[in-house]
Amino acid sequence: MKYRFINEHRREHAVQLMCRVLEVSPSGFYEWLNRPLSDRAIEDQRLLALIRSSYTASSGVYGYRRVYLDLREIGESCGKHRVARIMKINDIKAIHGYKIPRGAYGRPSIIAPNRLQREFTVEQPDRAWVTDITYIRTWQGWLYLAVVMDLFARKVVGWSMKPTLARELVLDAILMAVWRRKPRQQVIIHSDQGSQYGSDDWLRFCRDHNLDPSMSRRGNCWDNAVVESFFSSPKKERIKKRIYKTRELARADVFDYIEVFYNRKRRHSHLNGVSPEAFEQASF
Repeated sequence: MKYRFINEHRREHAVQLMCRVLEVSPSGFYEWLNRPLSDRAIEDQRLLALIRSSYTASSGVYGYRRVYLDLREIGESCGKHRVARIMKINDIKAIHGYKIPRGAYGRPSIIAPNRLQREFTVEQPDRAWVTDITYIRTWQGWLYLAVVMDLFARKVVGWSMKPTLARELVLDAILMAVWRRKPRQQVIIHSDQGSQYGSDDWLRFCRDHNLDPSMSRRGNCWDNAVVESFFSSPKKERIKKRIYKTRELARADVFDYIEVFYNRKRRHSHLNGVSPEAFEQASF
């Protein structure tokens, strides 16, 4: 009996404090507490469960726009602003990370002209590819990642990861792209002026496989903005300031991001909110 009295006294004290903070009367607080939920509030709770499911499936990288597209795809008719409001109230936010400043990779021996000229929208696949290198921190040292992206569907068609910036890093990535896509016509392959892209091995490979090298102007990242934008995505959405214990752990996580999430599932604003693979399948 004594403990029951103490608990009731504590609860009453907590209610008094809350009423003081909210500037409401105790009777009004109890009336609100016992009031049944409105139909809209009940519907918000149902939508919240769906929103959390979409957010979790994206590993926490979807904001309200992509969550809204997920809900529309399963037949929900709620509005975009309602999704944004529910996410804000429940503190559901897209995860953002960081982008490491680019390092200098040396100057190329041969500089190709800028054939792409920032024409990042193309009407057919395998007409223009973009490529670049970034790096990922591990406790064993840097892991370098080279990717080749088809501009038509913003799909990563080739990639390579190595512990050094040897020429094989970019050659393996472009070899994967050629092997996967088997282009029938000449393809522009656009890069920055990194030394790997001006090497004899790179130019010989391009010549042998009907690829037309193109390069950004020196120090102008906007000339290769699409692949720069891609690199920011795994760093914000997957790596998120992590330092991997080993290169193998980093390699496995980046592979999963590119092949399982980005190409197949990640909704892309440039592609009307569908994934690169879905965009390609719908187009052809």
